[in-house]
Amino acid sequence: MVLETAAPALRASRSTLRRARAETTVSIDAPSSKLAGISNYSNKLGAMQIVIGNVLSADDLAIVTAALARAHFVDGRATAGFAARTVKNNRQADDRKLETVRKLVTERIMGNEVFRLAVRPKALTPLLFSRYQDGMNYGSHVDDALMDGLRTDVSFTLFLSDPESYDGGELVIESASGDDAVKLAAGSLVAYPSTALHLVAPVTRGRRLAAVGWARSFIRDSARREMLFDLDTARRQLFAREGKSAEYDLVSKSLANLLRMWAED
Repeated sequence: MVLETAAPALRASRSTLRRARAETTVSIDAPSSKLAGISNYSNKLGAMQIVIGNVLSADDLAIVTAALARAHFVDGRATAGFAARTVKNNRQADDRKLETVRKLVTERIMGNEVFRLAVRPKALTPLLFSRYQDGMNYGSHVDDALMDGLRTDVSFTLFLSDPESYDGGELVIESASGDDAVKLAAGSLVAYPSTALHLVAPVTRGRRLAAVGWARSFIRDSARREMLFDLDTARRQLFAREGKSAEYDLVSKSLANLLRMWAED
């Protein structure tokens, strides 16, 4: 990313996400079309977790859901490891005709500036489209460290179904300080470290569609990714208030040099 040509400054404010339990988060939004929607991130024991709204537009969602309605789905256990296979109960799209839709969704994710700032993605694995219906769930598991030849640093779920159209189906991200149950509006995404145990709660009504994937990050360590995200956010706020000042230049220099120190290209 070219630091001087990044999108307009982010504006931060304190807010509360309603999840399995109340917690303090930071809400970020900006006027730029590239940063549409509201993003929240929380930190638990150094594990950064971020929610990004409006990754897909209404038109994008209509295209994706229409394609999935025609797609062929197979037993999701085919893509699980030997242990995860015992707790996985869902269906996954297995249709070459979805390549155009897969490309569209991948472009929207990689084109989202908040995702790029938070994840620093070098590459994504091919996306999986999953479907959960009444009685289906995915028990507690950790994602494989290597997928499709890539180290998995960040896992993400892009919700494709209206949350009012199904009951249950929360993505529950486990940690030593408690569990976060995440259920988002269609078109919204949650990203979290691939090192975390997580599960999908049983769906008790309706149908839950989602796209899931994994990112190889230029920054392997989650705590370092968070520091860079915070520093970049502060840099943009400073620019919004004061323009290109001496202080802005110093913060930009520090951000660039930390990236040089930590990035794995």
